[in-house]
Amino acid sequence: MSAFIDEIFGLFARFGQGQYGEDLSLERHMLQSAAMAEALDAPGHIVVAALLHDIGYFLNPDAEAAMREGRNFGHESLGAAWLSQAFGEDVTAPIALHVEAKRYLCAAEAGYFDGLSEASRLSLMTQGGIMSRAEAAAFEKMPAFEAAVILRRCDDRGKDLSAQTKTLAAYRDRMTASLR
Repeated sequence: MSAFIDEIFGLFARFGQGQYGEDLSLERHMLQSAAMAEALDAPGHIVVAALLHDIGYFLNPDAEAAMREGRNFGHESLGAAWLSQAFGEDVTAPIALHVEAKRYLCAAEAGYFDGLSEASRLSLMTQGGIMSRAEAAAFEKMPAFEAAVILRRCDDRGKDLSAQTKTLAAYRDRMTASLR
């Protein structure tokens, strides 16, 4: 399975400097998201989920064009499915649901939408918009609900242009420990 971790490192090396609508690179965003999860004392599998939550952007050669054109390609599902080759649902389910968690938080928390970055607000519309009450109630019953909300909050806070983080290599052992 260490070959799978090596493949993740290769994806970061090839695509990590790419953009996803924000002013910082995907790699910096993902590293900041993992750092936020660590700051919250989240379990290791959630830290790994935060680190890898946007890997779906690396897997779609059309990702940057889709973002520019305002098209949703399901980066969360794509990433979670690919990662499920080596990681269990404790890592992949929050990744698969982190967009739904944004939709949920917009419905459930007053002011949440206003705190989103401009890029997150724009992508929300292509991702299904704010959840209805029925959708929110169903989402709250999902087994990975809490983990997805934690991941979403880390995602939202991982967009600081001046933040310093650990390197990807610093997370190798944590990723390895989270493998199935």
